[in-house]
Amino acid sequence: MRWDALFGDMEAQLASERLLGLESEISERARVEMAGIDVSDRLRGAIGHKIDLTLRSGTQLSGTLSHVGSESLVLDEGRHQWLVPVMSALSYQGLGRQAQAGQSTASQRLGLASALRMLARDRAELAVHLLESAREERMMRGVIDRVGKDHFDLAVMLPGEVRRSGNIVSVATIPFRALAALRSLRGEDL
Repeated sequence: MRWDALFGDMEAQLASERLLGLESEISERARVEMAGIDVSDRLRGAIGHKIDLTLRSGTQLSGTLSHVGSESLVLDEGRHQWLVPVMSALSYQGLGRQAQAGQSTASQRLGLASALRMLARDRAELAVHLLESAREERMMRGVIDRVGKDHFDLAVMLPGEVRRSGNIVSVATIPFRALAALRSLRGEDL
């Protein structure tokens, strides 16, 4: 009878070691898989869901994530849409565990400059939020006139004015690195 107990104990220990080895292998594979996922993959996995985003300036945004590009994302907040450069985000909440890998080569080439060129083409009136320091931002209103490789020109106008040469108060050249976010509307005023 003692032999049965001894062999039973040995079999239980062996099964326990196998289970522990399997759990360890699964954990290691999960760590390796997670190491290959970047924040853009996590953001793509959250498209269509409500997320909260904190900008480097401390400004907090909340809305439904509707698009993720190679360098920017679009957040829908009621009538407003926010175009946020990924480099301006300090943290995200609500991404969940889903990840959607990779983009097509064509999508990867469409960066922040491409999105800004589309806004310039549409002559959309925008509120441009600029980083003044690590914890402060300033807002300007206007229409994007031209977009370069690492900057854009904003025709600054009085609120409600249409983009015409006589309505321009000034033209500001804004480096991409100074951009916290762009806010546009789906309708009425900013």
